[in-house]
Amino acid sequence: MATQQGRTRKARKRTSSGQRSDTALLIIDVINDLEFPGGEAVLPWALRMVKRLGPFAASMRRAGVPVIYVNDNFGYWRSNFRDIYTHCTRPGIRGRDVARALKPQPDDYFILKPKHSAFFATSLVPLLDHLGTKKLILAGLATNLCIFFSAHDAHMHEYKLTVLSDCCAAESDEDHDLALSQLQRFLHVHVCRSDQVHPRAKRRRPTARRPKTAK
Repeated sequence: MATQQGRTRKARKRTSSGQRSDTALLIIDVINDLEFPGGEAVLPWALRMVKRLGPFAASMRRAGVPVIYVNDNFGYWRSNFRDIYTHCTRPGIRGRDVARALKPQPDDYFILKPKHSAFFATSLVPLLDHLGTKKLILAGLATNLCIFFSAHDAHMHEYKLTVLSDCCAAESDEDHDLALSQLQRFLHVHVCRSDQVHPRAKRRRPTARRPKTAK
């Protein structure tokens, strides 16, 4: 009979190899200190976003859909995820509650980015290739900046895109709505609410390996 420790070990092994799926959820810049001009305006919208995005991400995990966090490195070039999370959850930091509520789970992926787009100078495309992903669901901060730039680059890479209107936030309704309308009009992005998406990961079989020839 397998022990709990043995089952955990096997689960970690499966996770490290990556469960292939045609769909992935990209969560952009939610581990964020919000300590920038305009951050105080983003905060109330971000807190509302958390109430939708947290449960939605959990439902994606249950469906076997990979959850990929792509986050700004805030100019800390020697940092890793743990450093960024610690920085954004210090007492008194404006974005602390958002970051703590949306902390990645052990099986999630995490990529640091240096600029607005999740694709620019990052390992996102090789990861998506490894997972066999062709469709992306975008959520996070801010709708008119990093979501907008990431959606443009995803379009250039010919991914099929969905942006969750209730799982993104910006400084104002006007900024949020204008960005979404531009994505719909010019990139034909599917924009909808999270409760209109029913996660079903289409699993892709790993590439078959050639049998070893006898020597």
